Amino acid sequence: MLHTIDTAKFGPLGQTMADAIQSCVHCGFCLPACPTYQKLGHEVDSPRGRILLMKGVLEEELELEQALPHLDQCLGCLACEPACPSGVPYRDLISPFRALANEKRTRSPLEKLRRTLISQTLPYPNRFRLGAKAGKIGKALSPLMPASFRPMLDLIPDTLPKKQTWKEFYPAHGDKRGTVALLIGCAQQVLDPDINTATIECLIHNGIDVHIPKNQTCCGALSWHVGDQSAAQKFAQKNLKAFDPEKYDAIITNAAGCGSGLHEYHLILKGTPFEKEADNFRDKVIDVTAYLHQLGDLTPFNETGQKQTVAYHDACHLSHAQGVTAAPRALLAAIPGVTIAEIPNPHLCCGSAGTYNIDQPEIASSLGQNKAKAILSTKPDLIATGNIGCLTQITSHLKTQGRPIPIRHTIQILRDAWST
Repeated sequence: MLHTIDTAKFGPLGQTMADAIQSCVHCGFCLPACPTYQKLGHEVDSPRGRILLMKGVLEEELELEQALPHLDQCLGCLACEPACPSGVPYRDLISPFRALANEKRTRSPLEKLRRTLISQTLPYPNRFRLGAKAGKIGKALSPLMPASFRPMLDLIPDTLPKKQTWKEFYPAHGDKRGTVALLIGCAQQVLDPDINTATIECLIHNGIDVHIPKNQTCCGALSWHVGDQSAAQKFAQKNLKAFDPEKYDAIITNAAGCGSGLHEYHLILKGTPFEKEADNFRDKVIDVTAYLHQLGDLTPFNETGQKQTVAYHDACHLSHAQGVTAAPRALLAAIPGVTIAEIPNPHLCCGSAGTYNIDQPEIASSLGQNKAKAILSTKPDLIATGNIGCLTQITSHLKTQGRPIPIRHTIQILRDAWST
């Protein structure tokens, strides 16, 4: 698509955004893949339409305020990328554009307060745990709260699992086959810390030394995807210092959103002295299921005689952003007695997408309901997924529909199959 964008006006990411726009041929293959287009039915709420809106703003032919309502409704799920025959790197446009818009848009005092509360709690496990406990009181007062605060309170779980901590090093069992570093995440530490424990146990069980760098922090994805580039850069720089790629065969993630965020460090830090370091860093990042699958020759699973139908849910930032779809299915299918059930329309987002179910609760709820119905249609005994946000969202909507089927992270199911 031809454009007249003066890239110099938009900083280090100006050319990146322009290149993404130029690669779009306006074919429309992205429309059926886009959850918000399927829900809202408007061209401006499709990837193609949003690209035109961003192009108009960057060419200074359209006011930012006209584009923002439709851009804010984008999940950032990236389902449009694998559907695009031209290979448009939509992620190279939407997140940088949001960073640009964040500097220019105006927000109400209440909106600023809500965003500050989110940005100052979710990325920090200790604060988040305290905030979640305090939020239980807020839930009781929810009817008295401003409407924009209620979705945030509704997402607070009734109970939190016991806090877990991890050592800095776990040696491999048996013959050593590799050395990795593990990103332990932020919100996941509070909502389901056993995912990290299961990750460690699966890796050492298969001959992998696991390091947990002491000074690591939030990956920065939550900040980056809502346009707070400054915060995202601070998180990224801290992780570059904490993880030395030269020491490890791989940097392991077990949350789809975190893995996707680490893979975008070259964008987050573009134009900074850390850009080249970020590029080297992201080359080592890999989801735990992809790492185990490519490792091969894994310890055989134990025979239990139990048969289970496992519905596998593709987390968007694992399947679309990282291209990891075959590995978790193959690992789960290798468990004796497990049959994988494919969920209808697996490319459609469950509505979680970082803070989306707080920022766009109506659309998120509708997508969550649809995903729960699609999962239930497979009549599973168990649900597997690779992202804490998806796990939380789907759990909520299964309960709403009166069908609280167990849902676990893929790595927890694998750990249990090796330990039983």
